[in-house]
Amino acid sequence: MPLFQKQPMMRRVLYSLIPIYVFSIYLYGLRTIWLSLLVFISGIFTEYIMESRKKKPVSEAVLVTCALLSLSLPPLTPWWIAVIAAFFGVFFAKEVYGGFSRNVFNPAIVGRLFVYISFPIQMTTKWIIPKADAFTSATPLDLLRSGQKLNIEELFFGFRSGSIGESSIILIVLAAVYLIITKTASWRIMVSTFGSATLLTLLFDIFHLGPPALPMLLSGSFLFVTVFMATDPVSAPKKTSSQWIYGVIIGICSVLIRTFSLFSEGTSFAVLLGNTSASLLDELMAKKKVKV
Repeated sequence: MPLFQKQPMMRRVLYSLIPIYVFSIYLYGLRTIWLSLLVFISGIFTEYIMESRKKKPVSEAVLVTCALLSLSLPPLTPWWIAVIAAFFGVFFAKEVYGGFSRNVFNPAIVGRLFVYISFPIQMTTKWIIPKADAFTSATPLDLLRSGQKLNIEELFFGFRSGSIGESSIILIVLAAVYLIITKTASWRIMVSTFGSATLLTLLFDIFHLGPPALPMLLSGSFLFVTVFMATDPVSAPKKTSSQWIYGVIIGICSVLIRTFSLFSEGTSFAVLLGNTSASLLDELMAKKKVKV
């Protein structure tokens, strides 16, 4: 029996992440490799133990989960937190539901949020300014919420503090184009998520209810999560009409949580809320079609 179940779609997601990984290694050096290695070992081992009991191979989807999770962690995340995040995400968000294609929630999001809530100090202060070896306790999104101005060029090209793989906007956009062209990820979810968040952010900016729109959209993990996690084919809706509504839910919730809650990074919570409503949206759209 092969160790991994072949899944071409998941491989394409991994291919799209390669430039982001290379850039993150350039920014943070061996920290990226070390944390990723621990996350991959923990995640793959967890799924192997569970699937071997059923005499099934490990899905290549777990590689995507581990890659996204490691790229979503702060560069100075303690090694044991990275291991816990991978175990919790794969075990509680995937294997307890029966394994690949049966999970309700995105495993990478669940793993990230579990350690984010359980270890808030370690997950909100372990930042570093790239290529400067200078520590910082604030990300651009935190600075923006406190009223400080940000350099748009640094935000766009990724030379700013943040999670390991969330910083380079241009590489994330190129990955999105590749995923859409290869029909790997839903462009409807990307467009509706980004469009609804952009519109609400602009309205808040106009009425002085939130930070300036452009730096707000370019800060944090909003684009990274929108492209790679909101579009997860298992936890997202399957019907095209549902995907539009699903994206709007994530986009609006992301902006509301980012702007008004204690958590400066709300996109992950928004995706979890979207996952919760995904199956219901498909069911409602199916009933509407039958009625017509």
